[in-house]
Amino acid sequence: MTTENLSEVLEVRRDKLKKLQEEGRNPFKNTSYDITAHAKNVEDNFESFEEKPVSMAGRIMSKRGQGKVSFYDLQDSTGRIQLFLKKDALPDQYDEIKTYDIGDIVGIKGDVFKTRMGQISVRVKELTLLTKSLQILPEKYHGLKDMDLRYRQRYVDLIVNPEVKEVFQKRSLIMKKIRDFYDNLGFIEVETPVLSNMAGGANARPFGTHHNALDIPLFLRIALELPLKRLIVGGFDKVYEVSRVFRNEGMDATHNPEFTLLESYEAYANYEDVMDMVEALYSFLAKEVNQSEIVAYGENEISLETPFRRARMVDLVKEHTNVDFDVMTDVEVARAAANELHVDVKDKTSVGEIMAEVFDEYVEDKLIQPIFVTMHPVEMSPLAKKDFKDPRYTERFELFINGAECANAFSELNDPIDQKERFMLQAQKKTEGDDEAHPFDADFINALEVGLPPTGGLGIGIDRLMMLFTNQHSIRDVILFPTMKPID
Repeated sequence: MTTENLSEVLEVRRDKLKKLQEEGRNPFKNTSYDITAHAKNVEDNFESFEEKPVSMAGRIMSKRGQGKVSFYDLQDSTGRIQLFLKKDALPDQYDEIKTYDIGDIVGIKGDVFKTRMGQISVRVKELTLLTKSLQILPEKYHGLKDMDLRYRQRYVDLIVNPEVKEVFQKRSLIMKKIRDFYDNLGFIEVETPVLSNMAGGANARPFGTHHNALDIPLFLRIALELPLKRLIVGGFDKVYEVSRVFRNEGMDATHNPEFTLLESYEAYANYEDVMDMVEALYSFLAKEVNQSEIVAYGENEISLETPFRRARMVDLVKEHTNVDFDVMTDVEVARAAANELHVDVKDKTSVGEIMAEVFDEYVEDKLIQPIFVTMHPVEMSPLAKKDFKDPRYTERFELFINGAECANAFSELNDPIDQKERFMLQAQKKTEGDDEAHPFDADFINALEVGLPPTGGLGIGIDRLMMLFTNQHSIRDVILFPTMKPID
């Protein structure tokens, strides 16, 4: 349809609205409509509804027929159902109803029956125009295919692509099951501030703003960690939070500037206890949501049957590159090994950082089945407890599935002297221009000095979890309103 023709059609719709308003029948005045049935319920339980009266509401999605008989498709929040309209049954309304447009929202009353072709339908006896649509929906057989437009106009995407709504219905179910899992383990759900004086708990660049009344800079949180650990200091043994966090960094298939994060903290537990809990959570969700511990994701079948494999990061690097960073103590030796693998590490200043960079390049995308990657370098883990057998590493793990990080956890560092030293090292990096270095949080040091019990902490990116369980390959397909650059 050309722009000129489109403008003409839109003008016709406005003319129809104007005529209705002039006749005192403004469709935007309707405030409520009594609904007794939905499309999917009628279809699934036809025997209970057959030849029974129903009152339904939804959007006209197609129109067929001519003369004295018409068939419309009505779409409500659960699905579609066919409407059978006959002039004899609607003598005073039929001609006007024929002028209604695809996209108009209507309420109908009638009886449920099956046509001679076996199609479950409603024999309409009364129809009310509830909202006049002034825009044009994409054609039935072409739909809304432009991905950029789908994300910008999610409301249209949900109307014309029913499978999209199913993804977000499943997301809602998964969120409920996550809360059920934690609640059944005795955790309590809490809320912590979105705005704070400093953005801590992760190595990421924050979004900044300004509080006018206090005349101070504030930051949108990049993690939930530090306030939750303060609650453990205060005497809560098991807490969790599921909420939005914000990171001012790049965007790709697995990154959006705002995303949903689950973090939980359990006193008197370590990272191995958290590993047990995480694999139990994924297995629980698979069985509750998909009724199987095998999850299809792209070309792969992911087995979430417990236990998951566990391996040290340094051992996985050796497995995939035949280079053993575990025996290296000299930074230049490690740098030379990375250079031979064509990994750029010129800005890395420790063996641990270099080894982690090689892991990113050579190992990460090969980890298809669930695996806990343990013992991360201390330089990469400013909030994790050191491994007392080998202080180069920390009691930390990341869960990888299908080549992506799906969870991050560690035995929380509760030594205030060690934590202060690590914060100072991070602060030095920040003065040298590292925008993602962790800030120095003096109050958090004070909390640790009060006393943090041994604690196991966990963070799970909910959106990546949703991608796995809904077989979506872009984070934008599991976020209702992903961040978009303005068209203008």
